[in-house]
Amino acid sequence: MFKKIKLLGALLAIILFAVSGKADAAPNWNTNTIQVTGMGVANPAMARTPAHASMMARRAAVADAYRQLAEAVNGVQVDAETTVEQMILTSDVVKTRISAVIKGAQIISEGELSGGGYSVTMELPLFGGNGGLAETVIERPTYVEPFPVPAPDYRPPVIERPSYSGYTGLIVDCRGLGRLNPVMSPVIKNISGQKIYGHKNLDYDRIIVEGMATYAQDMSQAARAGSNPLIVRAIALEDHNANPVLSMDDSDLVLYENNQSHFLENIAVVFLY
Repeated sequence: MFKKIKLLGALLAIILFAVSGKADAAPNWNTNTIQVTGMGVANPAMARTPAHASMMARRAAVADAYRQLAEAVNGVQVDAETTVEQMILTSDVVKTRISAVIKGAQIISEGELSGGGYSVTMELPLFGGNGGLAETVIERPTYVEPFPVPAPDYRPPVIERPSYSGYTGLIVDCRGLGRLNPVMSPVIKNISGQKIYGHKNLDYDRIIVEGMATYAQDMSQAARAGSNPLIVRAIALEDHNANPVLSMDDSDLVLYENNQSHFLENIAVVFLY
């Protein structure tokens, strides 16, 4: 049996040639997807016809795309302390599930390359609930924890409010604090270390589909926070630069306004980085 497997591997190596190098694909944290492009060519000595060469080149391109996806997925940061690769190393169940997720990636474009060869572009959603990565790597909490409340002596600032409703979302501006490290399960904390936003405060089934936040480089990418977002500036990044920290005043403001508009429960959160 071992000899047969070894022979098959050698045969595939002869027939199929992936032509890209080490995968450098990274998640797009604004769209919450991973996209890779695999490329391959056929061994001319093995191709019987041009059609056969194209078929072998496509097979090589698909194999290359899967390889790149596996490398990219392994490097995804689940939270501040854990990568997907670390979870795979500690659980065969997680390893099997993630393998199935990768195999379920969608081909979004493909075609022959000029001069020979084939190109296949695949996309894998981090979230989505049906083939996304989140359900495999984010733990379902035993119960939904309530959001904390503002300090008893907190008095909100006097501001003009839209007549129709309150704030539609939250934008946490993390720019200028060093590179924010995007993660699938971020936490917002206040300066005292209290967590004011995390996956245990939210509807698990909803975050598996929609994610907990998007990461944007400017306001044009912050549509998730709606037309009237509350904007606060982080004062620090903690936990390997994954989790933004707010001042006590801003933390209390976020919690107070959320009590009016429930934008945190609606996971209408954007991080500027």
